[in-house]
Amino acid sequence: MLAATGLRKRYGEVTALDGVDLTVTPGEIVGFLGPNGAGKTTTMRAIMRLVDLDAGTVTWNGRPVDDQVRAGFGYMPAERGMYPRMRVREHLVYYGRLSGQAPAEAGRAADGWLERLDLTDRATSNVQDLSSGNQQRVQLALALLADPELLVLDEPFSGLDPVAVDTLSGILRERVAQGSALLLSSHQLDLVADVCSSVVIVDAGRVVLDGRVDEIRAAADHRYADVEFAGPATWTPALPDTSVVSRSERRVRVRTTPEVDPAALLSDAGTGGDVRSFSFAPPDLSEVFLHTVGRRPVSDEGDEAVGR
Repeated sequence: MLAATGLRKRYGEVTALDGVDLTVTPGEIVGFLGPNGAGKTTTMRAIMRLVDLDAGTVTWNGRPVDDQVRAGFGYMPAERGMYPRMRVREHLVYYGRLSGQAPAEAGRAADGWLERLDLTDRATSNVQDLSSGNQQRVQLALALLADPELLVLDEPFSGLDPVAVDTLSGILRERVAQGSALLLSSHQLDLVADVCSSVVIVDAGRVVLDGRVDEIRAAADHRYADVEFAGPATWTPALPDTSVVSRSERRVRVRTTPEVDPAALLSDAGTGGDVRSFSFAPPDLSEVFLHTVGRRPVSDEGDEAVGR
């Protein structure tokens, strides 16, 4: 298990981390969320021993993270961390050798990930000649080369098209099913909700919310019902504490309380016409996130301005 406890880091007058705690267990994908400048990248760099902390500890299976332990981690930074004039396959083999693999083993690993990530036809291309999305795939391959026990991925979906996102999501699920632990940050909250079982939300260097995605959503103080009618949507709910949020030609969305009986709400909707579809659910993760961080605007400077 990865355990980060009481992480603190200051950059001059700026507090990047103010007592961050988080854990990630094998077989688990944890989404690490927060607005820019919240402390996500500083935390990830601290886990990889790329940042000297002012206080706090990072352990893997109870052991402090040293060079030997870190060799079992795979890291994908948000910024490009590759040699632009090196050919793709040579780059992968080089990193494999740096991680301790024999030449033949590094070559097999490189070829396997090139095929899996649909990069075989770009094996001899220079990294700088790849599209942004393909460079992102190469970075993912670098993180996966050594069959890591822990994956730390900073904005892994950035720049990927929907097909690549689907491929990456499948690979991450496979890695976790095989026993890896995974910590990832992303501003694409729909993807986080899709692939992550738990989330940790940080703001201003502190953890402000953490837990399982389904439990966090279920803890919200309201629910949404979406109703589609066969004809014009004229329904106005009669139930208490229930109000219309939006209305279109045939659809009505209402906000209500967790205590309302969905069957009663559906029956009430039937007074407004023939109901074609009905759904009842808590707010999605993006709404929970915005509520938790106070809907603060995102800085154009990004997290790097304060070490993130």
